[in-house]
Amino acid sequence: MADNFRLGVLLGDGVGPEIVPAAVQVLDSALAAVGAPAVEWVPLPVGAAAIDTHGSALPEITVETLDKLDGWLLGPHDSASYPAEHRALLNPSGFLRKHFDLFANIRPAKAFDGTPALRPGLDLVVVRENTEGFYADRSTYRGTGEFMPTADVAIAMGIFTRPAIERIARQAFELAVQRRKRLTIVHKANVLRTTTGFFLEICREIAAEYPDVAVDDFHIDAMTVHLVRHGADFDVLVTENMFGDILSDLTGELAGSLGIAPSINASHERAMAQAAHGSAPDIAGRGLANPTAMISSGAMLLDWLGNQPAAELIDRGLRAAVAGGVRTADLGGTAGTAEFTAAVVESINGLA
Repeated sequence: MADNFRLGVLLGDGVGPEIVPAAVQVLDSALAAVGAPAVEWVPLPVGAAAIDTHGSALPEITVETLDKLDGWLLGPHDSASYPAEHRALLNPSGFLRKHFDLFANIRPAKAFDGTPALRPGLDLVVVRENTEGFYADRSTYRGTGEFMPTADVAIAMGIFTRPAIERIARQAFELAVQRRKRLTIVHKANVLRTTTGFFLEICREIAAEYPDVAVDDFHIDAMTVHLVRHGADFDVLVTENMFGDILSDLTGELAGSLGIAPSINASHERAMAQAAHGSAPDIAGRGLANPTAMISSGAMLLDWLGNQPAAELIDRGLRAAVAGGVRTADLGGTAGTAEFTAAVVESINGLA
């Protein structure tokens, strides 16, 4: 890890201004505990607050500054509540993924011991191709892949290209090699033969480069059933954009709560840490949000930047705090955001 990383801080909407500072606090504590250089945090405007101050949910100054940073934390956005002219644009997350070619969306799902997880023992990672597939807002160079040739017909394009499939497949196989050496390809090749069949075919080709990884595949609909019935049997799942989004929400809930579901969006050059859940406007400003997903996303960013010791310490600190009985409401407890964050920091300091 370099001596002077500069990381952006984008609070976002809803509970973002509560959980992103919690993540910064925990990351700072872990870096200090392992003797790593402190991060220079660079606050940047985004979301509804940026519309008020800059006339845009993602101001040009934010994008220009991010291009000079090593990575950033992005809080959840509530683009559905933006004024109509802003809702018509790509949301901040979608724009940044597309603009910076953050092709790999890595979404772990791991249950916490002693919590009311629907599938105790779940420990898997969804590797989601992040730049094309069935999400029309990311499947074209300019504009969107949705259009209406007449007032009564709406069409969306799904784009699948060999380079994009090859690079996400290799990302997934490399992760499987580091884990339990099992990879599952998720597709719908029995119906979408040309598109997801192409995805399946290329992933199978890449599998030949990784003979030590056991590979199987399932249709997307069957995969949801297998995850609910015996999700703990799976290790790494690789799939296209929309399927990955759906499956990662499912696996987050199976692990106990979307409040513990982290993610990182990465290219070969930079990465964006982003909790998998939304902005939760119903509890915003009340100090109730579970910051675990945002904290874990930040830990994934540290790991991506090369500081595995700090990342591992954060995970251990989170699990120690939960095991010690400090839990937010979604995990069956009564702790608020600040209390939970303080318990994680205390656990990190005790474990270091």
